[in-house]
Amino acid sequence: MQIEQHGVDVIPEAERTSSPRDIVSFLIGSNLALGVVIFGWLPVSFGLGFWPAVTSLVAGTLVGTVLVAPLALVSLRTATNLSTSSGAQFGVRGRLLGSAIGLLLSLGYTALTLWVGGDAMVGSLARLFGLPDSAAGYALVYAVLAVCTAGCAVYGYKLLLRLSRVLALGMTALLVVGAFAYAPHFTTQAPAGTSYLLGDFWTTWLLSVVAAGLSGPIAFITLLGDYTRYMSPARHSSRRIYLTTCVGLVAGLLIPQLFGTFTAVAVGAATDYAGPLVREAPFWFLVPLLLAASFGSVGNAGLMLYSMGLDLDAIVPRTTRTRATCTVAALATALVFLGHFVWDAQDAMTSFVLLLTAVGTPWAVIVLIGHARCRGSYDAEALQVLNRRSVGGRYWYTAGWHLRATLAWAVGSAVGLLAVDTPLYTGPLVPHLGGFDLSFLLSAAVSASAFLLLAGGRAAAGPGGAPGGPPAARSAARDRGPEVAVPRP
Repeated sequence: MQIEQHGVDVIPEAERTSSPRDIVSFLIGSNLALGVVIFGWLPVSFGLGFWPAVTSLVAGTLVGTVLVAPLALVSLRTATNLSTSSGAQFGVRGRLLGSAIGLLLSLGYTALTLWVGGDAMVGSLARLFGLPDSAAGYALVYAVLAVCTAGCAVYGYKLLLRLSRVLALGMTALLVVGAFAYAPHFTTQAPAGTSYLLGDFWTTWLLSVVAAGLSGPIAFITLLGDYTRYMSPARHSSRRIYLTTCVGLVAGLLIPQLFGTFTAVAVGAATDYAGPLVREAPFWFLVPLLLAASFGSVGNAGLMLYSMGLDLDAIVPRTTRTRATCTVAALATALVFLGHFVWDAQDAMTSFVLLLTAVGTPWAVIVLIGHARCRGSYDAEALQVLNRRSVGGRYWYTAGWHLRATLAWAVGSAVGLLAVDTPLYTGPLVPHLGGFDLSFLLSAAVSASAFLLLAGGRAAAGPGGAPGGPPAARSAARDRGPEVAVPRP
């Protein structure tokens, strides 16, 4: 095994040897972690019983998958990650929006994974060996998990793929055993002491659809390209990759989340998940639980850190992927400590997920519309202008920004933030929407309408793709021209 040398540059065709089944390995193996399992607990903590929680998770995951899965096809054509690929729609500088969104999403989910896995590890070790449940113990476990996770992320794609293949089998077996371990205490009722978080059933159920269900697929809006950039469109059809992505997302998210719902009602997890999960576990299941908390967390957080390293590499072209990964690993570890020792984890996590969903959804919608309009044809080299510290090229638009696409994203995000309802913030549009959180639907609809209205015409395509370009590209022809290298200082 060698450390991966590629960052967000174009993957050579000779190295694009992965297959669609690798997507399923990534999406199932990396998601069978307590950091994903805990999203199955969220509906229960909102006051929902088992079956309402299940229906909200299934509904949100299916809707989110329909929107997110086509994004896997973008990097199949560009041979680079999704944030860099979004330069075709937002401009080679405007694609930094995608890098920032991806960085924030992955940062939050990495911290969440390490936090939940670390808590479960400390509790399991305390019951198994009598180790003190102290601040020093938590700090040590968090640090060990962070170092192991950073190591996997630094080595990169091939090591993470091998780890995901092992975890897909091993973690599935552990979850099946866990279902039997907690089955004697299973009930369909919400835990004692919980009530509908937003006051009534339907608004709380809809909150669960967005916060627990939709948030799962939305977390992958910038990640899917990390896998498909290593796949060749000459060997694998778009249809097959789309279908396997759908299977991977649905199975990889629902298996752990439904396990989380099942165990949450079984152990009566009202305000905390990891603590009751460990306390109520049969003694014989503590070792499997310890393995799930440790290896599962490293696999899940490793992929998130890997994606964060690519995004930071795209934002700061002077750095390398390895240095960027180490930097974001340190930042994620700091957030883990804050999440445990400072914040109200449940409220902070729920609010973070909903706010990022409202901002990330418009970006994903615009990228998908642009992909459809250019018929999947891109100029891969023109997308690399910023990484080469040059100017010009097909996607230069106006000083590197497609202003109309950026405006459409900003409008959709603003409407989404005004319509979001979280435990820490309620948008001013929520009362006018019957108390429902419709931020996901509104932000998607508004950004799509604004982009189609403002951009109009045809999309800029790669060589041999759809002819012509959007009005913004034609009007900015004087700014584009050939690519020109910028002298290094």
